[in-house]
Amino acid sequence: MKSGMGAVLGVLVVAAVVGSLSLFTVDQRESAIVFQLGEIRHVVSEPGLRFKFPLIQNVRYFDRRILTLDTPDAERFITSEKKNVLVDSFVMWRIDDVKQYYVSVRGDEALAVTRLNQTVNSTLREEFGKRTVQEVISGERDKIMTVVREKLEDDAKRIGVQIVDVRLKRVELPSEVSEAVYRRMEAERRAVAAELRSQGYSDAEKIRAEADKDREVIIAEAYRDAQRVKGEGDARAAAVYARAFGENPEFYAFYRSLETYRASFRNRADVLVLDPGSELFRYFRNPGAARGTPPAK
Repeated sequence: MKSGMGAVLGVLVVAAVVGSLSLFTVDQRESAIVFQLGEIRHVVSEPGLRFKFPLIQNVRYFDRRILTLDTPDAERFITSEKKNVLVDSFVMWRIDDVKQYYVSVRGDEALAVTRLNQTVNSTLREEFGKRTVQEVISGERDKIMTVVREKLEDDAKRIGVQIVDVRLKRVELPSEVSEAVYRRMEAERRAVAAELRSQGYSDAEKIRAEADKDREVIIAEAYRDAQRVKGEGDARAAAVYARAFGENPEFYAFYRSLETYRASFRNRADVLVLDPGSELFRYFRNPGAARGTPPAK
């Protein structure tokens, strides 16, 4: 009885082992290749539970997700100007044809990455060698990525790989070159600023000279007009005085005497030493003379 139970258990164990060796599961994120005696039997692309012959067949799994080729350090390339630039790029790819992928690179991801990286570097080196620093930094960056992607896709198909995206993350000058470029740019900007300031000073002096000239002209013209008006006024005043004094000469003589008195006795400290019979005191001696009366004897 016991030997019968042991045999049954032995059979169950062998069946379980054979079942575990005969069944395998393919995840939805994977593809699998079934090998028979080292040769490819078939490719499993759909997820689920599959059967294989134990001992003579084995299974190898491959990731179907998008993978990223991102170099840790920026690569150095030379432009058409013989200047070094640092380029940091990445490639997104995935296995498209599992069988071709295995035949080409033995299913080794490291070998596939190396081959893709070589294609990217050689294409970038060729494209950067055709362009200047300005073009690779801003002008034709998109065009470079397009060319790299096209050539990379052609090469990737040979190893069963699909290229999802290619990008240039960073394109810049090395630090030693950047400092020289910045110094040159700073010197150029300073030269331009000095030239602009010099031109500004020149224009300012020209404007000041023009303004001073216009000021002098305006003042001269204003002085000329003022003198002309003043002369005309003085002439008219003299004519009026002449006409008025001509009508009454005695009044004119009296007016002139008053003017002389005002000018002579402007201050209390003014002193005149004159003969009392002087003509200056004519109207003091005979105020009526101003009204036409004869002076006192």
